[in-house]
Amino acid sequence: MKLAEALILRADAQKRIQQLRERLNRSAKVQEGEQPPEDPQELLAELDRAIVEFSVLVKQINRTNAQTAFGEGQTLTDVLADRDALALQRSVLAGVIQNAAVQQNRYSRSEVKYFSTVSIAALQKQVDALARQYRELDSQIQQLNWQVDLIE
Repeated sequence: MKLAEALILRADAQKRIQQLRERLNRSAKVQEGEQPPEDPQELLAELDRAIVEFSVLVKQINRTNAQTAFGEGQTLTDVLADRDALALQRSVLAGVIQNAAVQQNRYSRSEVKYFSTVSIAALQKQVDALARQYRELDSQIQQLNWQVDLIE
């Protein structure tokens, strides 16, 4: 199985666990004299199986990422951390831009006037560059995911 396939299965397992959580919550309490929509014990057993499957996949994915070379002296795990850092930096700067965009809602001269303390244009260029770097790195990661076999 390829790493990309395992990532898809992991996402499916996460969705399945979330669905089971919702179904369990609906079946956890009923009015006196009523029956739950589904048997909570069966749902709990299914949840246990889904979590075991999820755990096995995560361990295999992590093992594969840690042992897969990506460029010179880096593993796939290293590059995933770099990609996450790019996303975090882009998110923070986008938030600064949003907060720095001053809208003047003054109705009289006595009201407080706000000024932006950062260059929104310069920050936007930086956000755009980070987004481009993220896309390029993510594309390389996705390509590698379809080439690497999952370590069992």
